[in-house]
Amino acid sequence: VGSEMCIRDSSDANGKAEIDYEKCVSCGQCIAVCPTGALTEKDYTGDVFAAIADPSKHVIVQTAPAVRAGLGEEFGLPIGTDVEGKMAAALRRLGFDKVFDTNFSADLTIMEEAHEFLDRVQNGGVLPMITSCSPGWVKYCEHYFPDMTENLSTCKSPQQMFGAIAKTYVAHRLGVDPDKVFSVSVMPCVAKKYERTVSQVNYKDRGYDVDLVLTTRELDRFIRSDSIKPEDLTDMPFDDIFGEGSGAGVIFGTTGGVMEAALRSAYYLATGENPKADAFKDVRGMKGWKEETFDIKGTKLKVAVASGLANAKALMEAVRRGDVQYDFVEIMACPGGCVGGGGQPFKDGFELARERGEQLYRLDRESSIRFSHENSAVQLTYEEYIGSPMSDKAHHILHTDLKSWDLKMTE
Repeated sequence: VGSEMCIRDSSDANGKAEIDYEKCVSCGQCIAVCPTGALTEKDYTGDVFAAIADPSKHVIVQTAPAVRAGLGEEFGLPIGTDVEGKMAAALRRLGFDKVFDTNFSADLTIMEEAHEFLDRVQNGGVLPMITSCSPGWVKYCEHYFPDMTENLSTCKSPQQMFGAIAKTYVAHRLGVDPDKVFSVSVMPCVAKKYERTVSQVNYKDRGYDVDLVLTTRELDRFIRSDSIKPEDLTDMPFDDIFGEGSGAGVIFGTTGGVMEAALRSAYYLATGENPKADAFKDVRGMKGWKEETFDIKGTKLKVAVASGLANAKALMEAVRRGDVQYDFVEIMACPGGCVGGGGQPFKDGFELARERGEQLYRLDRESSIRFSHENSAVQLTYEEYIGSPMSDKAHHILHTDLKSWDLKMTE
């Protein structure tokens, strides 16, 4: 998976291996594959509990698409079981004031990213445009391909977009003082803990847009620490408005999902009509590096999808050499995408990422909304607050200069 590049031999007498923090990209894959269990993420469940217990804080939580397809394994359920309803119920039992779905901001990300991609294609922008949702990948790109950071989309990740919206528009809609909003995210990704500390992806000058990040494993420990039994939970929905997400948003959690979601909306923006919902399904699958060519009303687009940093390295080197030419590229640091993230339950093999991903595709098929641009919560956000995709306000809140990320790992 590429994790070996972050490990070096220690100079001490015991000759133990240690993490090379100059190279570490915080992906957490070393945790997932450590045979002795010696490695772990920094646990923030106690800090979240303290925030919930503080009456001066209005604590909201967002949960990423892949978490609902991984958490059930900690409950003793079959791999990939969708536990969205039980998860929402558990989060309310834990005391969160509002429980929202990161699918909302995944759809928001697609609105910005699809517009950005079309702008680059139509106006001679830097191509291929490469997705920027995976902070482990972005950090890797800056470490090892600094000459290609202009290819990265300027869009913040769904986590950070939700964080920025949470302490502005969401607070306004809830009638809550933005300074009292405490924003928590539950992610399948250890690198999200690092991402939230990067100054360039935080909208407000004071504090962080996302105050704390829990992994899927931490959420399970948090639930159990409060003596909540999963079998006793009755399914509950996410809270209104910002709990709405499309099928396009939910497939963000698996490799190829961001690409497919973006192309669905890019097609609409370019033609004024929706494609068939599964028109771009050929980018699916667990193959580490795959490529396809699509025709959008006579315009040929060549795209590529890679997951796992070893595959990302090979793809980027091929692009740099000029061996391949693409218009749009999706890269995820973790094998299989977020479903195989370093914060997911400890399991081995691509097969599990595949089964978790298949659950997300099922949710997409069964969704009443399969296009990000049809998410009414996203439409309302633009109408009442942002204005339009790629507007000055959108750039100020939802985009960033990825070329200037602080590479020092702080968490």
